[in-house]
Amino acid sequence: MKRRLALPLAVALLMLTLLVALSFGGADLPLGRSARLLFSALGLGDAPDAPTWQRVIVLDIRLPRVLLALVCGGALATAGGAMQGVFQNPMADPGILGVSAGAALGAVSALYLLPVSLATLGVPVAAFLGALVCALGAYLLSRRAGRADMHTLLLAGIALGGVASAGTSLLLSVSLADWEVGRAMLDWLMGGLDGRGFRELWLAAPMALGGSVWLFTYARDLDVLSTGEESAMAVGVDVARVRRELLALTSLVTAATVAVMGVVGFVGLMVPHLVRLWVGPKHARLLPLSFLVGAMLLMGADLACRLMPTGDLRLGVVTAITGGPFFLWLLYREKARL
Repeated sequence: MKRRLALPLAVALLMLTLLVALSFGGADLPLGRSARLLFSALGLGDAPDAPTWQRVIVLDIRLPRVLLALVCGGALATAGGAMQGVFQNPMADPGILGVSAGAALGAVSALYLLPVSLATLGVPVAAFLGALVCALGAYLLSRRAGRADMHTLLLAGIALGGVASAGTSLLLSVSLADWEVGRAMLDWLMGGLDGRGFRELWLAAPMALGGSVWLFTYARDLDVLSTGEESAMAVGVDVARVRRELLALTSLVTAATVAVMGVVGFVGLMVPHLVRLWVGPKHARLLPLSFLVGAMLLMGADLACRLMPTGDLRLGVVTAITGGPFFLWLLYREKARL
């Protein structure tokens, strides 16, 4: 019964979190007012008698930012759940193939090389390309006898991520002479949704949402993979193909999210593990619920950033503050099992 109610409960909590995120910030609004503004914008009700500034805040400023947090948080959590299933390791996350580090290098390269007029569009595109180059490089380096070796893949991802991080540090140190460029790089590396609007949402949503839904269709294959490679092959699963497709999809989803909001860690690590404790390991439940919980987590984290009086708290810092202790607890828990 508890597991059957998990999905509708998560959907209800997601809607409540969305309304809270739309209502609070620098200027607080009643939940009912925000809900009526949102429903009227969707054509589901009459427009409330609200001042213009309230409409602008809710529909033009907060709505795209909150929806972007929803899409990116859900996509990262779904990618994390799939990645943990592929590697059979609860400590795997979407950045394990150097995707996040490659995206960071692409973004800071665009900030350093492109003029300001081109940086707005150039940064997400460069970040996306950097992420895919690292993921593809790790996969190609791990291929042996026509298939990817999982241990080599992990090592290649770590190595390429280290090289990309070194390149990012080099560009950052060189750019410090220009304060504005250096500050833009640091802001991007710490992750955040400041200044993001519908343009970034349209950039990320097709790949992040489409990739997440596509990952849902691999639930059965991930369940079979959890029984072992030999068992999976015995029931007709093409293990090499499934792993290749899952790695490509998770890299694509992660690249799309990192490209528009910067490096935000621990969501893909933390959320699937918590959901697994809640509803069990079956991926038909795990992946959709991970999407919903990840969306709530990132919307809540972004709300915490907006509620800070100074507005200086970064989204990546909030997720690291919560995810770091969780990761240490997870390490301790895994050690206790041995």
